[in-house]
Amino acid sequence: MRTLILGFAAGAAWLQTQASLPPHARALLWVIAGVSLMTVLLLRHYAYWRCIVGFAAGVALGFYWAAWLAQAALSPQLALADEGQDITVTGTVASLPYRFEQGVRFNFAVEKSVGAKVPPLIALSWYEGFRDEVTNEVGDVQPGERWRLTVRLQRPHGNANPMGFDYEAWLLEQGVRATGYVRPQPRADTPNLRLAAFVPAFGNVVEASRATLRARILRSLEGKQYAGVIVALVVGDQRAIPQSDWQVFNRTGVSHLISISGLHITMIAGLFALGADALWRCSFFTDNQLPLLLPAQKVAALAGALAAFVYVLLAGFGVPAQRTLYMLLVVALALWLGRITSIGHVLCLALGVVLLLDPWAVLWPGFWLSFGAVATMLYATAGRTTAPLPESASRWRRMQAAVALGAHTQYVVTVGLVPLTMLLFSQVSLVSPVANALAIPVISLVVTPLSLAGSLLPAPLCDWLLLLAHAIVQVLAQVLDWLGARRFAVWTAPAPPMWSFCWALFGTAWLLAPRGWPHRWAGMLGWLPLLTALPSSPPAGQMWITAFDVGQGMAVLVETHGHRLLYDTGPAYSLDSDGASRVIVPYLRARGIAKLDGVIISHSDLDHAGGAMSLLENIDVGWLASSLFDGHPAIEARRELHRPYLHCMAGQSWTWEGVQFTMVHPLPVSHTDISLKPNARSCTVKITAGKHAILLAGDIEAAQEAQLLARSAHGDLAADVLLAPHHGSGTSSTQAFLNAVHPDLAIFQVGHRNRYKHPKAQVYARYGDMGITRLRTDVTGAVVLAFGADIDVTLYRSSRPRYWHGR
Repeated sequence: MRTLILGFAAGAAWLQTQASLPPHARALLWVIAGVSLMTVLLLRHYAYWRCIVGFAAGVALGFYWAAWLAQAALSPQLALADEGQDITVTGTVASLPYRFEQGVRFNFAVEKSVGAKVPPLIALSWYEGFRDEVTNEVGDVQPGERWRLTVRLQRPHGNANPMGFDYEAWLLEQGVRATGYVRPQPRADTPNLRLAAFVPAFGNVVEASRATLRARILRSLEGKQYAGVIVALVVGDQRAIPQSDWQVFNRTGVSHLISISGLHITMIAGLFALGADALWRCSFFTDNQLPLLLPAQKVAALAGALAAFVYVLLAGFGVPAQRTLYMLLVVALALWLGRITSIGHVLCLALGVVLLLDPWAVLWPGFWLSFGAVATMLYATAGRTTAPLPESASRWRRMQAAVALGAHTQYVVTVGLVPLTMLLFSQVSLVSPVANALAIPVISLVVTPLSLAGSLLPAPLCDWLLLLAHAIVQVLAQVLDWLGARRFAVWTAPAPPMWSFCWALFGTAWLLAPRGWPHRWAGMLGWLPLLTALPSSPPAGQMWITAFDVGQGMAVLVETHGHRLLYDTGPAYSLDSDGASRVIVPYLRARGIAKLDGVIISHSDLDHAGGAMSLLENIDVGWLASSLFDGHPAIEARRELHRPYLHCMAGQSWTWEGVQFTMVHPLPVSHTDISLKPNARSCTVKITAGKHAILLAGDIEAAQEAQLLARSAHGDLAADVLLAPHHGSGTSSTQAFLNAVHPDLAIFQVGHRNRYKHPKAQVYARYGDMGITRLRTDVTGAVVLAFGADIDVTLYRSSRPRYWHGR
């Protein structure tokens, strides 16, 4: 059974690496299932071959089961012709709404649509104001309400970057097959209107319950800094926790606790099981003799399983919560049936159930960390006995034994997950053991019970308990903040290749081997290639260019043999999210890049400078050059730290390992000319490596292109690659400018279906008429150029195709 389940998991994971789905998945699934069953039965007396055949059968079953579910999930699809059209939909609010300063986001279960065929589940945003149109009054949407809304939709689409978050895969797992926004009262005859206060359904009851508990917590903790943490512990909604707090939790390795984790679920299940056991044994203080009708152990198992189920529903059914629930259910079922089962069987069964219901779970770090932690504990403890304490042992001795067991478990999990953590996050928290030793008992045994009790009990007791829980979290956060601020708090290195990861796993297994195993300390040598790796870099005289897919904005990383420069920092997506925090910083960390030698911010528009502060807060930056106005937060931050800052000026130049950088715009006088728009002062850089060059043109427009032509000698602007000025707008890329640059390849950093309609059709055609290869990041994903004897081009979506992309 275990080999079959492990094979099933391998097959489900294998499918998620495919560029397309296999045909006839459902038919093949049944054929393989029948053949596998017959083969295993025939080999029932041959254990070795039965394991091999069972694993192979599991791989095939997992692959085609996941393919069948994927085909079903992808089948409801919005037609391309219906993207961006006004569509009237009627349905129910199907998720816990997330309210932010500009409006609200929620999932919407469609019951009826007018104007187009719409998938059954869509994700909507409802904004306070809609661009330059009239103010849009956002409805007070609540889970389970039925609404009639006029919306504009598009197919799922996300930014595609190396080491980046796959938004399209996440939407597919959630069952969301279109995203869009609510239109502001488009016609008087079809206003956005609430039709019913609540539509009875199991999912709606769950989400409404979560909303009620969240509202109660936020009301009691109004204005409190860590109210979002309390909400996350009670209903699993982490969206109100700011990025600054997540940074502290990640650096100290306690982020797994700031949610409804497996530890919390087990604790709640245990408390309910103990309570049910005690009450049943005393027959609820009656004379009914209930234990004679049903053993107290079975009642306790049932109560614990039901409590875990309810708590997991509140959590939104995340993978760690699912894993714990299924393990508890298997244990409860084994107890009811009188079957003794090993923890290894329990873990495998939980793994099989998770992937049977959600084969996309293998795409996310939480899946691997969750099962990896339990597997590590099994390996480090299975078959190893310790002398039990005598019944006469004192309470102090028992407490010492419990602390020692907890410390050993924390050691095992921390050490065992080092290779996996480095593979997934390219960093490991060195203060995690200390931080978890403090946070686990505080959060699991004190804060979580107080938060749950406070959210359920009547006022004023609920307010007192929630305020107490918040005060404890506040004190704990201060300690974690101090720990996370240490320079040694986090060890970073590039994401390891597979050979290095496997070698580190072998070393970890050696390190955690049973007592008596020779030279267990030598297992740490397996970590050396993992922890001491250096970021890759091009040979001297060559360079790598990475044009990120950041949506409607610019961000380009330039790498020479010994230096790195970032040109622009991506757009601002919201008040707490931008291109740097979502794309650039995760990429740099995954590469093991902790420092940028220089950053150029071409100008102050938010699609170029929106990520500046996030970048400066998370990455060590040598010098900053820009055309930003005085008083810009990025400039003030540099001055406070006494770090180098300068204005971009034509004529500036420098050389890194044989690669020449030349600033060709703006002129020094432009920085004092208040009549100029920010676009006109865009820092424009030509970078030359050997016989090849690239021109990064920012948002210069026709007037600045003409100035460049007037003051440049023949050939000064020539470049093999051009970062299209102003994203290919109609005010840039004049014929004369393109003739002077004469690129072979042009990159358009644009957002998918952006409202500016960049690149403009006539401009895009102008590039094509000149025979220039045109690459759009909204289509290709990130573009990576390797400048050597030739220019090698790698397109992220082409190099890593997945069956859900563009669907």
